[in-house]
Amino acid sequence: MKKSLLTFYFCVSLILISCGKDYLEEPRPSGTVNSALVFQSKEGAESLMSGILRLSRLTYDNSDTSGLYAMFFARVVKGNDLVLGNSWYVFDYENDNREPSYRRTIFSWEFPYTIINQINIFVDGVSNSNTLSETEKQALLGQAYALRAFYYFQLAMEFQHTYSFDPSLPAPPIYQEPANEGKPMSNLTALYSFILEDLGYAIQYTPSNRINKSYVDRSVAYAILAKVHQVMGNWEEAATAANIARGEYALNANEYNQGFDDMSAEEWIWAMPQQIDQSTYFNIAPHSFTDNQSEGYGLAFWNREFVALFSETDVRNTFINRFNEEDEDQYNTWTSSKFKFDFTSDIPIIRSVEMLLIAAEAKARLGDEIEAANLLFELQSNRDPNAVASGNSGEALIEEILVERRKELYGEMGVEWFDAKRLRRGITRTGNHRVKSAANLLPDDKKFYLKIPQKEIDANDFIDNSVNTNR
Repeated sequence: MKKSLLTFYFCVSLILISCGKDYLEEPRPSGTVNSALVFQSKEGAESLMSGILRLSRLTYDNSDTSGLYAMFFARVVKGNDLVLGNSWYVFDYENDNREPSYRRTIFSWEFPYTIINQINIFVDGVSNSNTLSETEKQALLGQAYALRAFYYFQLAMEFQHTYSFDPSLPAPPIYQEPANEGKPMSNLTALYSFILEDLGYAIQYTPSNRINKSYVDRSVAYAILAKVHQVMGNWEEAATAANIARGEYALNANEYNQGFDDMSAEEWIWAMPQQIDQSTYFNIAPHSFTDNQSEGYGLAFWNREFVALFSETDVRNTFINRFNEEDEDQYNTWTSSKFKFDFTSDIPIIRSVEMLLIAAEAKARLGDEIEAANLLFELQSNRDPNAVASGNSGEALIEEILVERRKELYGEMGVEWFDAKRLRRGITRTGNHRVKSAANLLPDDKKFYLKIPQKEIDANDFIDNSVNTNR
């Protein structure tokens, strides 16, 4: 992490865009702006934020280490529901990709911190501006803090056990301002407290309006907060935040079979847009990897046992048997049309249905089983005209909600891995997987998190090789 401020500010110049009227249409760099001038106006600061947002789909290294979607898809392939061919993400699929020198480990550390560094420069510049009004500062900082909280949350999920395992365990360092030297490891208690502090400010000051869904607004801040409280087991807070986040985003079953490639979709709260002149091309995940009808990679298939969870009338049943009901044991039998790949395919980050299911789980765990079942049926009846309201209670109701999360969010954000980690469960490979028991994950398995990159250890005077002892 030893990088000079000069390096950081050079990066700023690279991601800035021109300050004409068109700059707000999308986060699309078209020039450079002197870093000393960018914070003299709201327009200049917003242009920098556009550039920072674009970093979320940065082509970092390779097809499997390329943007936020690569981090999400690496989680997807670690579960039981998706079956992967022998190509990109293969080491993630085998649950054998966590050593300090590995590409996954380095990317999962450096990618979030790259964005956090830029956010800290943004925060410093906005806070110290002599020309921005206080109201303008608050709105800009609210968006920055929400984004910073989101990426620290990703670091927390990737580099340590889940919060409930032991919050005193070491966690990635916390940088609140531009830094030219490394900092010591934090712990999960401090890191989650910092995340909640950032989100508290974001919820108070982030505007409710935005240019499009690639930008952060108050709904996005509440959605991130709901996910954080879900991991922490703060169920009242999770339910409240989730219900606020999904408030303006109605369910729309008709959108489910339209390819999940357009951020204007009614259910999408937050998204990464793709334009032909900014596209990450074949790196786009999950689209390029799960769409077997396109010119993408088409390397991902689906476990026959997962496919069997869906009724024939469920709109989410997008699965196709490539061998006409034969060869059920072949790993590459079942494909899906959920995601349509094109160089301009937008990518969902958070959808309202995830918020509905967070609220349902929270209500069930709080003992309000009637409300939990009602929320669950609100979703099920929207997706399947033949759906029947749940008659389950207790743990059976919670399990039904967790299965519904898998059925709804498959391929998007690694929900199966995410839930197994936060709930301290294992993942057992069954069905027609290409790699089976060798990739099983036990409850609280160390393979749920990555080791600290050797590059960071070598560069940071406050972290030594002992950090990976017993990891």
